[in-house]
Amino acid sequence: MRDPRLQQLAQQIIHYSIDLQKGEKVLIENTGLQQELVSSLIEEAYKAEGQPFVNVKDPKVQRSLLKNATEEQLHLQAEQEASLMTQMDAYVAIRSGENISELSDVPAENMKLYNQTVGQKVHREIRVPKTKWCVLRYPNASMAQLANMSTEQFEDFYFNVCTLDYKKMDQAMDSLVKRMEETDRVRITGPNTDLEFSIKGIPNVKCAGHLNLPDGEVYTAPVKDSVNGTLHYNTPSPYNGFTFEDVFLTFKDGKIVDATANDTERINEIFNTDEGARYIGEFAIGVNPYILHPMKDILFDEKIDGSFHFTPGQCYDEAPNGNDSAIHWDMVMIQRTEYGGGEIYFDDVLIRKDGRFVVPDLEALNPENLKS
Repeated sequence: MRDPRLQQLAQQIIHYSIDLQKGEKVLIENTGLQQELVSSLIEEAYKAEGQPFVNVKDPKVQRSLLKNATEEQLHLQAEQEASLMTQMDAYVAIRSGENISELSDVPAENMKLYNQTVGQKVHREIRVPKTKWCVLRYPNASMAQLANMSTEQFEDFYFNVCTLDYKKMDQAMDSLVKRMEETDRVRITGPNTDLEFSIKGIPNVKCAGHLNLPDGEVYTAPVKDSVNGTLHYNTPSPYNGFTFEDVFLTFKDGKIVDATANDTERINEIFNTDEGARYIGEFAIGVNPYILHPMKDILFDEKIDGSFHFTPGQCYDEAPNGNDSAIHWDMVMIQRTEYGGGEIYFDDVLIRKDGRFVVPDLEALNPENLKS
């Protein structure tokens, strides 16, 4: 018997997240195979009088393909997938798999080519700006292990974070958007961190269940050359199948001039992908009240309550700062007390301390006020 929470999740995705309308085409892309959720999404798409299409990929097969892929081959794959994506009005990605490190031994040059072809031509140029899209993970034993939970406990957690009252969150975010619109200088302090930058003139975007599930962030971008100082990320950060830890970046006039990590050579190879990879494309504040600890899955980790992420690489069209790159790497710092604390200042006014908003107009975003 199908878990009724799957149908509830499918309803939220189809009718709220992508708001599928009569006659619209939606591509449901499942990396892994989560038949029950895919079937629920198809059923809900038909109820909305939409046209569902399905594409299934497998992480192990992807590894086999990418290990020896040629540039010509990846350009052809990008053309094929782009042709389909251009015909879609909406896109839902269910990403699952038993091993988050499945691509860890794919050569770095091949991953770079994949990001510059399929990643750029299909997703950054078509899917992100031209479709209504939603990306989500699917719970399994591997994710539960990463979250240090039992499988059943993680499933309960997953459905809590994915089906919370995102309309309520959306309304609560309005005050933060207003604050950010009025802000020029941002300063962030914490253990081994003292960072300053400007967000003046850059749009601010609420994320409350439309693009990602789970969701819960407000993002903008720094003025490209305004970033100065140091930043120590205190959460593990997977990228291209490898998990980076203890990442420490130094910025001068917007550029990452020094980067160290548990694999310093590997992280600098990523930052050398192109010129834009050493500049920041996104600054976002995370507020999901149910997500408290990192689990090496960026769709969850970037929404952690009391966190922010500071993203090397491509900016979003909705919050442009002129930075262009084949990478977009959301790396997270948590500022709650148990993670070392920290402060965020807007134009010298303390707005968040140790992960909690401390000005009255933003208190609606503290966790006790967001939970249903």
